[in-house]
Amino acid sequence: MAVRPPRPPRFDVWVALAGLAGGLLLWAFGLGVREADDPIVLFDGRGPLLVPLAVIAGCELLRRTAPRTALLTGTLALAADTTTQGSIATIVMYTDLMYAAVLYGTPATARLLPRITGLLTIAATLVPYAVWRVPEALLIGLVIGAVTFTPASTGLIVRNHRDAAEAARLRAEQTALLAEMDRAQAVTAERARMARELHDMVANHLSAIAIHSTAALSLDDPRTSSEALAVIRENSVQGLSEMRRLIGILRDGSDDREPAATPTLDGLGALVEGARANGLDVTLDAEYRAVPAPVELAAYRMVQESLTNALKHAAPGRVTVWLRRPDDALVLKVTSPFGDRDTPRAPGSGAGLVGMRERAALLDGTFEAGPESGPEGKLWVVRATLPVTDIVQGES
Repeated sequence: MAVRPPRPPRFDVWVALAGLAGGLLLWAFGLGVREADDPIVLFDGRGPLLVPLAVIAGCELLRRTAPRTALLTGTLALAADTTTQGSIATIVMYTDLMYAAVLYGTPATARLLPRITGLLTIAATLVPYAVWRVPEALLIGLVIGAVTFTPASTGLIVRNHRDAAEAARLRAEQTALLAEMDRAQAVTAERARMARELHDMVANHLSAIAIHSTAALSLDDPRTSSEALAVIRENSVQGLSEMRRLIGILRDGSDDREPAATPTLDGLGALVEGARANGLDVTLDAEYRAVPAPVELAAYRMVQESLTNALKHAAPGRVTVWLRRPDDALVLKVTSPFGDRDTPRAPGSGAGLVGMRERAALLDGTFEAGPESGPEGKLWVVRATLPVTDIVQGES
């Protein structure tokens, strides 16, 4: 099946009709370029000039869909027009074909045509003058340049501006796309941060409430129930305070600083005392120097989550929190008995381990958690190494 040629744009149709109508109007008034007795006129009379006029008007229909074919055909029509008395309309339409060939043609055509027409203009200026040695011979090069080089150069300038505008538009679209991707990543990172904060703030207190409320319901002992209710109330108050602090973080419009209530490593003692009040046998062994605020917050939250997991899942026994600060990192280890337990358990989702691993990754640190066998039996061990950069060390 034959492929149908593309239809010319409506503007090109109007250009062809306008050129043809203008040429016919000049023809009707008998206005030509040359006299009948001019030496280069081979076909005198008014009729022969209509043929190149019609051909070049037809070429205008192809000025965008097939610019190179239109220019080659138009060049032949212009050459034929020089053997007649000629028409201004034919010459004007040829300049438009030259302009369109550079503007709408291939990149190779756009590069070559201005060079070729420029060389042709120089040759048409120098050769006739060298042969005839009269100033009027220079007009030949001027006419050739006006018909060929000028429209080709204009087309190249317009094309370069168009390509530059298109490149700028593409860069703007890419910049907008990158900005949207950055915004989406920032939103995702912020949601993950707030999820970690919410889990670490509230999970410890809710786990204690769940375990002690289960114990109070399962034991028919007023004293035990009273102690459990006291622990439940204390954790409820602390959990409410943490929730208020989280709401303060969400309402705070300053993203470049943490609220003043951000926990620090100095609060590990109070954290351990709270874990002991919840029934854990906890030992704290911490020796450290000043560390950056992000490292300090991450370490605090990891210890807090480890104690929460020990409260929910550990077997009876001692829980140890070990913390050291070498020159280039903050190292922490939390161990707890691993095995069956008789006391009630609180359900776990694994979000705590995910949060601790994310905190370590954000600081380019390492994190490990899992069961290990040692002299004290089977233990669940949490290890984390949080690097401290040289710049921050100098500030410390």
